[in-house]
Amino acid sequence: MKHTLHKIKNYWLSDASFVTLVVMLMFMVFVMPILLEQGFANIIILNVLFLVLYFIGIFSSKERWSIYLSSLLFFAHLILQLIRFDDTPKEYYLIERLAGLINMSQFILINIRLLFRDTNTNKYRIIGAINVYLLFALMGAFAFEILNIHTGKSITGNVLLANNDMDYSVYIYYSLVSLTTVGYGDIYPDGMSARMLSVMLSVIGILYPAVVIARLVSNNGKSNQV
Repeated sequence: MKHTLHKIKNYWLSDASFVTLVVMLMFMVFVMPILLEQGFANIIILNVLFLVLYFIGIFSSKERWSIYLSSLLFFAHLILQLIRFDDTPKEYYLIERLAGLINMSQFILINIRLLFRDTNTNKYRIIGAINVYLLFALMGAFAFEILNIHTGKSITGNVLLANNDMDYSVYIYYSLVSLTTVGYGDIYPDGMSARMLSVMLSVIGILYPAVVIARLVSNNGKSNQV
């Protein structure tokens, strides 16, 4: 058992794991919303996927404090989900989403550390950079949903929110639109908090690729010099 866990951890700390993660994230971001809307998947599958994502964060952590924190956040999220699916009040849904937001932030930090853990630049690191970009989109979706639960204002326009997990499709769509600075205009922020969150995602969407490309090019130069 210990040997198996060691092999799993070594894999998730390797560059090759970026490929597995990007496949999972592509499914969650681009395919899952369609499956939910068409009725081919349900919210149980969506929540299990998020739990798997956070569980991966435990094995992707290198430092002991990060492993402990990721484990604590994972079990907290798991317990909150079990409580919520037992027909509990809306307050537990908000707490669970807050836990999800913290979990996602931790997972982003873990992947950024893995991405720049040394000066190597290869195709896997490019895929790793894509992973972080998609994780920002997921984090934005959580943030918009939290705003809606807490204030009653988040996004509006050509959209009808159900105030449950089924809204994931709408939130991830708008988060991606904001992150990529596309702005179709069919959905737009409602309230100053949502506006500023939209702007923040747009700033991340502009600055992140520039910073990552500069860092990867710099690392490649250092590797060539060696």
